[in-house]
Amino acid sequence: MRQYYVYIMTNRSATLYTGVTGDLQRRVWEHKTHSVEGFTDRYNVTQLVYYEVTRNVKAALAREKQIKGWLRARKVALIESTNPGWQDLSDGWYPDLADQEARSKNG
Repeated sequence: MRQYYVYIMTNRSATLYTGVTGDLQRRVWEHKTHSVEGFTDRYNVTQLVYYEVTRNVKAALAREKQIKGWLRARKVALIESTNPGWQDLSDGWYPDLADQEARSKNG
């Protein structure tokens, strides 16, 4: 059965972006590699700090809309309820990308 993800991403300035997808790894990759123009590309939003899973697409879309309607403080509380250190939950998902980033910092 298909799964849907509601997720929150951030950047070094703690800008928040909430989205929904049926393929979390692909969508996070798109954010990290800036392959889709828009808000996350413009603000360099590349760190996955929260996600939840559902099997119902309508529930996922409703939850995304609900979270987007919240004040920032409530979104921060949601993130910190499961990820108090704001770690990038996608660390280790893309070893080739990590190698490229390391080479660009050292090169």
